[in-house]
Amino acid sequence: MANFIYLLGDLKTREAVVVDPAWDVNRIIEVCQADGYSIKHVLVTHGHPDHINGVEEILNRTNAQLHMHKAETPWIKGWKATVIPKQHGDELLLGDVRITFVHTPGHTPGSQCFLVGKRLVSGDTLFINSCGRTDLPGGNPDELYDSLNNRLRKLEDDVILFPGHNYADEPFTTMGKQKIYNPFLRSSSLPEFLKMVRPSFVNL
Repeated sequence: MANFIYLLGDLKTREAVVVDPAWDVNRIIEVCQADGYSIKHVLVTHGHPDHINGVEEILNRTNAQLHMHKAETPWIKGWKATVIPKQHGDELLLGDVRITFVHTPGHTPGSQCFLVGKRLVSGDTLFINSCGRTDLPGGNPDELYDSLNNRLRKLEDDVILFPGHNYADEPFTTMGKQKIYNPFLRSSSLPEFLKMVRPSFVNL
């Protein structure tokens, strides 16, 4: 799967958030502790198992607060009561670090990205030169087109994209390059987008 798990921290408070904790919780905590950070928040881009299978363990070991989009929580079992539901435009302050929640449905109903200054953590909504699939439960190609065209495409060119999986030759890129080279982000109409996304469900 080649998941990316992201850690964001404030230099002054030494507080951190972890995005999509999965697979190796021990390693996530070890990295934070080695740099002198404590995990205060867990952010989830969406509820597919490969992105959340470490959530319960990390919550039990850190007492962090869990943030998911309100449209995604109905899909979650077990620790739903601990979720702080978010919506588009909400913000989380981590010391001097401001994290903005960007609702981008399509891959799932409650898929969301996190904008931190000039950096975008996109989960499975947008990959480098590709986008998330829409043939899984809750997927909706019309909504994904709207999310890409009316939200992510409007970001400034110098915003750096950090996707949820390593499907490219580089781990990150700029939105400016994606507006040029990503065919799913370049599509000029919904019918054009649907022709591309429906025949080729390649990415997870």
